[in-house]
Amino acid sequence: MIRSARGTVFADVIGQGQAVDLLQASLEKQRQAPAYLFCGPHGVGRRRTALRFLEAILCGHVQGDPLQRRRLEEGNHPDLLFVEPTYSSQGRLLTPAEVDGQGLKKRGLPQLRLEQVRDVGRFLARNPLEGQRPCVLLDGAERLNEAAANALLKTLEEPGGGLLVLLAPSRNHVLPTILSRCQVVHFRSLSSAALQQVLAALGNMEEEDPPELLALAAGSPGELLRHRQQLQALDPGQRELLEQPLETPHQALTLAREITERLGMEQQLWLIGWWQQHLWRQGCGEPSLMQARVWALERLHQQLRGYVQPRLAWEVTLLGALAQC
Repeated sequence: MIRSARGTVFADVIGQGQAVDLLQASLEKQRQAPAYLFCGPHGVGRRRTALRFLEAILCGHVQGDPLQRRRLEEGNHPDLLFVEPTYSSQGRLLTPAEVDGQGLKKRGLPQLRLEQVRDVGRFLARNPLEGQRPCVLLDGAERLNEAAANALLKTLEEPGGGLLVLLAPSRNHVLPTILSRCQVVHFRSLSSAALQQVLAALGNMEEEDPPELLALAAGSPGELLRHRQQLQALDPGQRELLEQPLETPHQALTLAREITERLGMEQQLWLIGWWQQHLWRQGCGEPSLMQARVWALERLHQQLRGYVQPRLAWEVTLLGALAQC
């Protein structure tokens, strides 16, 4: 049964009954931890639940408040600081949305940086202006660099009267010293029925999604929407190249150049996941050969996240796939 806490601030959170029960109980008892870690797959409601939780804290009751909700979602509440990974460009820190808005190419992956975590400590130490306490929502805790993680640990050791909510894919993505100072709230992938219910509520139903996208989404409405956007961002020529078998070294090198020159790093990482699913769905060739190709793509994924030279990594992987044919 799909659960939502009707009549409470969590009424629009679908399929996360266990997390909602825990948070609602803490609100009713007026007993909150100084820091929480919301862990689970991207796009299953972690951020929405965090905003509803903070809404109840800032307005002082579990039914929530429409005005406060609008201010929180627009980032206009003086007692909530929202922090997300950023890119560094010409001495400025830009969010992924700002990079897209300015038409800049994304090099590497965004990070949570020392300057941002220092802002978190200062914000939590100040007195609230309207609500009961200052609150921080820190998205992408898995993107903390080393200096930022150490600074965050110091903040958690002396949290003051504020409240911090971290979002991460799993507890394994967070340092044990940080994890030990947070109350962990687990979020899970949604069932097919819950996923369709969320998409219907968002007005994002489609007649039929490709099986690769459904597999990549793994029960996450938010991830399914993101994967749709990533697939639509590929031009027809790129998709045609990907779906055709590699036959010559020239074709492999051309594809490597096309990918690295025309796609940002996040798009390249997404493409690897899509391609792995596509190979499995094809189901052609010897199983051992298919598995070798999938693992080669996984190795490529790790190399790109390790900041190797992207074009060289793609060339080696694609030429290796050609040699296996």
